Amino acid sequence: MSAPAIYITGATASGKSALALHLAKRLGGEIISVDSMQVYHGLDIGTAKPSAAEQAKVPHHLIDVAELDEPFDAAKFVRLAKQAEAAIRSRDARPIFCGGTGLYFRALFDGLGESPPGDEPLRDELEATPLDRLLTELATKDPATFESIDRQNRRRVVRAVEVIRLTGQAYSSQRSSWDELGQAPGNLFCVTRQGDDLTARIHERVDAMFARGLIAETQSLAKRGLRENRTASQAIGYRQVLEHLDGGSGRVEMVELVKTRTRQFAKRQRTWFRNQMICQPVEWPAGKSAEVCCERLLGMIG
Repeated sequence: MSAPAIYITGATASGKSALALHLAKRLGGEIISVDSMQVYHGLDIGTAKPSAAEQAKVPHHLIDVAELDEPFDAAKFVRLAKQAEAAIRSRDARPIFCGGTGLYFRALFDGLGESPPGDEPLRDELEATPLDRLLTELATKDPATFESIDRQNRRRVVRAVEVIRLTGQAYSSQRSSWDELGQAPGNLFCVTRQGDDLTARIHERVDAMFARGLIAETQSLAKRGLRENRTASQAIGYRQVLEHLDGGSGRVEMVELVKTRTRQFAKRQRTWFRNQMICQPVEWPAGKSAEVCCERLLGMIG
């Protein structure tokens, strides 16, 4: 009987990718990325994509599988993830899913909701509507989504309002086929860190991204259509750099804004996994190595 897959999640900058890499080496596994932005070719620095050296040590899947002019959603993720898992098992290797996109995990475990396909004319109308008006409509028609959604993420706000107008129902109700807590497998682990430790790691990561050339990478991606991709252009880091390049905030303010948005995103991730599915927490104390955390996880795996 094949060994069960292992699923590792956690907030951004928690160290889950490093943990998955060590675990894959120990168990003879291959990693399937569960990240809605690492799927895009070229979004490297800003997504903390595994390096070429890391990918050479352990096979990675669902990285660089889409170009900027291609749509990518949860349905496509589930299809490709299942194909990758089957291929990994055909090699008698162990699938290790790792990433922080909660919606993708939920879709993988519980299936997709019944949200309708996009309506292009309506989408264009909503894209041209001021964000504050969209938020007012969302707050009136679907208070639950208004409270939980990233109100700075125009793409998600537009989609929520689009679904409401198309169905006449709250966007939150489109996931009514999902249980209150997802049907997560026993081998779903969530890397956790103390708040101060995670904040420090987030700040260090953002500084490192800019030092590695995030601005230059964004400039290059903009020439390839980053602004036109409604999903990728909203990625934290790239979005703020695009605004900076378009004459928005100065460099110092931009870097601080990326840190703020990343901290807020990490908080939403922690809330998602606390409320959406049952995960086994894997505490990673500050200053401890990935090897130490890997040993702890190995003792928890069924």
